[in-house]
Amino acid sequence: MRRRTLLAAGAGLFAAGAATPASATGARRVLHVRPGGSVQAAVDAVEGPGWTIVVHPGTYRAVVNVPADKAELTLRGASRDPRDTVIVYDNANGTQKPDGSGTYGTAGSATFTSAAPGLTVRDLTLANDWLRADHPDITGTQAVASCTYGDRTHFDNVRLLAHQDTLFVETTALTSFDRQYFHRCYIEGDVDFVFGRATAVFEECHFHTLQRDVTFTPKGMVFAPSTARANPHGILALRSRITSGAEDAAYKLARPWVPSYETTAWPSLVVRDTRIGPGIDPVAPYTNMREAYPWQTMRFHEYRNSGPGAAIPAPENRPQLTRDQAESHTKATYLGDWCPRA
Repeated sequence: MRRRTLLAAGAGLFAAGAATPASATGARRVLHVRPGGSVQAAVDAVEGPGWTIVVHPGTYRAVVNVPADKAELTLRGASRDPRDTVIVYDNANGTQKPDGSGTYGTAGSATFTSAAPGLTVRDLTLANDWLRADHPDITGTQAVASCTYGDRTHFDNVRLLAHQDTLFVETTALTSFDRQYFHRCYIEGDVDFVFGRATAVFEECHFHTLQRDVTFTPKGMVFAPSTARANPHGILALRSRITSGAEDAAYKLARPWVPSYETTAWPSLVVRDTRIGPGIDPVAPYTNMREAYPWQTMRFHEYRNSGPGAAIPAPENRPQLTRDQAESHTKATYLGDWCPRA
């Protein structure tokens, strides 16, 4: 398994350094981070809602944490090509913290974390390049690129790169139905690489399953929702596509995640109007994470999908929405009174 080339050719590699502050632009509440600067320092400098941080082309090797009091923040790459601006780090669940207090855990492994409501991220790459092959002694192999748990989180034209647990769509509390919207994003990984409890809509996104160096199948799963039972809406993927770097039928579309700390969860996933490539097993696209919580008892449905991975040779394994039911599974019904601008 080789480490990815995360950045477009010709760009430099820069470590985050608090010694180089971000530069402000006039009264427009815009901060610029240039090579050698620190994205986290720019976040820390934000005072009040509505700021924009512009990150200029380069690779910034750092962890970034946006706290809840940085509301309505926009973080964007300076160019429209998300490959030009990369924020990347390499912590995993089982990585020991430098202070000796234990390991990071899954959420703590994230390269980018945000609890801020109204966050917008666009035109950049968030990555976790931790590799299992480099750390055979670590069993906690979850390594998150992005963990977001603020309401009205909006990602547009963002690349999210990792292996296991790439994108954690979480909520601020077990009883919160925080909404997240991903538009024109590219998301790749292997095991459960889109997972969590949020109401999360993916529109015109590209999900890509990686070739994994194992001899067994399934090699992984795209989705692992953990939706709260009281939430009528979980993960919705629409007008998207799913491709694979692995052999045909090597991956499952999803499995339900019922966390040990929330055993009442009732995972919800709808994939509709999406092209599913041959990497997804069409005969049995779903599987269990734990036998105590069979996928057949969960809210897993599809509607009007196409492609070889969307074939229905065994109808009992692919629950389909009716036309009337599909009217309740749209971007508008999931996001309610929030209308993010594409």
